[in-house]
Formats: sequence, structure tokens, C-alpha cells
Amino acid sequence: MLYNIIINTNSFLWGWPFMIFIISIGCYFMLLSRFFPVLHFYHIINQTIFSLWDDKSKENYKKRKGTISPFESACIAIGGAVGCTSIGGVVTAIATGGPGAVFWMWLWALLGMVIKCAETALGCYYRYKNEKGEYYGGSVYFISDGIGGDLHFPRIAKYLALLFSFGFVAQFLGGSQVFTIAEILNRSFGFDMITVTIIYSLALFYIIFKGVPRIASFAVRVVPFMCIVFILAGLIIIAVNHQNISYAFYLIFSSAFNDSAPIGGFTGAVLSQTIADGVARSINSNEAGQGSSPLIYGSADTVHPIRQGLWGSFDVFINTIVISTITVLVVLVTGVWNSGQFGATLTIMAYESVYGYSGVVLIGIVAILFGLTTTTGWFTYYVSVIQYVFKDYPKIRDRVILILKFAYPIPNIGIVSSIILTGNGPDLFWALVNITLVLPVGFNLCALFILRNKFRELLGDYKARYLGIGKVNPDFKIFRNTSS
Repeated sequence: MLYNIIINTNSFLWGWPFMIFIISIGCYFMLLSRFFPVLHFYHIINQTIFSLWDDKSKENYKKRKGTISPFESACIAIGGAVGCTSIGGVVTAIATGGPGAVFWMWLWALLGMVIKCAETALGCYYRYKNEKGEYYGGSVYFISDGIGGDLHFPRIAKYLALLFSFGFVAQFLGGSQVFTIAEILNRSFGFDMITVTIIYSLALFYIIFKGVPRIASFAVRVVPFMCIVFILAGLIIIAVNHQNISYAFYLIFSSAFNDSAPIGGFTGAVLSQTIADGVARSINSNEAGQGSSPLIYGSADTVHPIRQGLWGSFDVFINTIVISTITVLVVLVTGVWNSGQFGATLTIMAYESVYGYSGVVLIGIVAILFGLTTTTGWFTYYVSVIQYVFKDYPKIRDRVILILKFAYPIPNIGIVSSIILTGNGPDLFWALVNITLVLPVGFNLCALFILRNKFRELLGDYKARYLGIGKVNPDFKIFRNTSS
């Protein structure tokens, strides 16, 4: 009974109205930016990942005392997004919505590049600096100071911030990456899922206890390594099954705009489910529009809000266009997608088909790293929200953060135990994830739309200063709070 209620609720919330709303907002911002992520893609890459080897762009990896660098914030954000969704979530979309879900995953990733840039830039523009010299910004900041302050709609800002925060906290209560990790280690090595969850939660507590600096240090060391390993391993599988690549793309495009017919173990999906699964998993993969990553990007010591927004665009690209695409192609070219299985089991089967038991071990290791970087990254997001709520009460703020450190791992144990003990599986878990996405995504996108003109101003100023497009206004304030 409860299973059916959750599945039906997910289908209702992610129905046509919400899909149209999300895609419309994405298209609007793409037009507003004049296709900035597409036309200036080389500039985005050059000012993000390529800048790490460019002596002229040292501001991308230098930082002042009490801050984190743009690269560190990007590693936390990418680590927070490139989680177990990239192993189990995106392939679950194929298993439930059909291969056509991949097309809609790509579409939102493209639109998400400008959405992530916008929410990151606004989060940086409205950021604050606390008494320790640490920066904090994000959705709750631009909702309060942008809509409530600059636009003089305090009541609208109050309710938007409240609803966004409620939805954001609901994701914390719904657990995190540990279900997929426990599923993988159970499927690969026979480990008890609840025991894995408890051990994982203890490791998580150790990393987060020292706060954001330790998380940043952990992310910088782990994120680049895990991404490279996962990408190379997936590309080898695709190369081994190269004869099926064209058929995989045929499946993706042929079922993107119509109800999917039953194939093998796949039972077929209506178009609305295909779109919903693709968009939901794309958002869960790259977090564009979710309002999460800007909470850490706002902590970066950056020269311009849009400059940090470029890192937001880049992390959508690497998360979904590269890593998630490799995962779904691996599952499609190996033919395991229609086996009737769900979640990370599909990815394990695909890797095992080429690497044997070594592939099983590899997925187990990658899952643990992906999961830890995601859950530790999300801890920094909650800290940022707490910094905002208690910015005028530092003693209460520090106490609440301390309580969070102890409480943060607890929902992991609860969500995994409840799903296992009731005999349900990954499809229920990802339905719960979808449901908790609705509120933060919906209200964050509403706030972005209301502040669209400020984003346009920031983008115009950045183009004038760094791309030579337009005239620089010397009186334009790059950051709202001059203390930033």
C-alpha cells in the first residue's frame, strides 16, 4: 500500500505541468543569456578546468585566508553532484522510463548549464562574509536580499525562502547516497546493507567533523581521481562493444518522443514517464535548478559572480554530458538495460561483462568515493543555510552546526533500514528522491525567474569586462555587499 502511494505521488508530482514549467524556465534563461553556454563554451572550459594549468589565471586556485578557492568549491560541488546517481540513478531512469529518458536528461543538462550559471552567480552576488572571514551565499541569500531587499517583496521572499528551505531539508531527511552504496556492496560482495550503512555513517562523521576545510581538502584529493577512473573504465567498455553504439543512440532518439514499446525485460513507458525520469535524474545528477551547489559556490573567493557561474556550467557538463552519458551508454551497449533489474545492479552487470570480478570491485570502490564526496558536499550546503539563518547569532550558529554534525548521518541508517526491512528496492528509493526534489527545484526556479534581470546585468557586465562585448560600467557593483 505505502509503496503504491509513493510511486503514484511521484508520478503525479512529476507530471506534465511540472515538466513544462521546468523546461520552459530553462529555455527562457537560455534565450535570456543569448545561448551563452553554447556560443561561449570554449571560454567556459578555458576559464575553469584549463585555467588550472594557466599561470595567467591563478585566481582560480589561489585563495585568501578563511576562504576556499573557486577550484575547491567546484570540487565540492562536483563531488556533491557526481554521486551514486551517476552509477544507479541514471540507469534506473532507463529501466523505468526507457532509453528515451537519456534524451531528456541531455536536454536538461544543456539548459541546466545556464540555470546553474545563473543560480551560482546570484548566490555569489548576494553572499555574506562572517566574522571569521568565511564567505556564504546561495539560494536563501538571493531570495532574501534579492527578492525581499532589492525588489522590495519581503513577504514573497519570506514564503519562497521558507518553502525552499523546507524542501531542501526534506532531502536531508530522505537519506543520501548510502542506499546505492549498500546495494552495490551487497550485490558485489554479499555485505549486509544495514551494516554497510552504519560503517559508512561513521566514516562520514569523521570527514565532516572538522568542517568545510577538511571537506574541501578531501574533495580536491578524491574528485578528480574518481572522475578520471570512472570515465576511462566506461570508455573502455563502450569501445569493447563499439558495434552496439549506433543502436544505443537509435534507442535513445527513437523512444524520446513516443511511448516506449516493450523490449526484452523492459515493460515499456508512457512519454510523460520517459520525460519525467530523464529530467529528474538529470537534475539529481547535476543539481542544476536544485539550489544546492550555489550554497558552496557562494563560499568561493572569486573575482566575479559570473566567473564562479562558469564553474557551475562546467560541473553540469562534466556531471551529465560526460559521466552520466558514459554510464548510460555502458548499460545500453552491453544490453543489460532490459534485463529487468534496477539501480546500480545494472551498472555492475555492465562492468562485470567486460572486466569480470575486477569490474565489480571497481564499482564498489568508486561508489564509496562518489557517495562520500556527495554526502560531505551536501553537509556544506546545510552549513551554509545555517550560516544564513543564524548570521546574527554566532554562538547559536556554532551550536546548531555542532548538532548537525552528529545528526547528519542518522537519516542514512533510517532510510536504508526501512526500505530493506519492508522488502522494497531501488525503484522505491529513487521515487522518494524524486519527491523530495519537487519543492526545492520548483521554488528555486521561481526565485531565479523573479531575479532574471539581475542575472542579465551580471552577465552583461562580465561580457564587457572579460569578453570585450559591450562597454564596462565603472559604477556597476560586482557584489551587492561591499564587504565581500
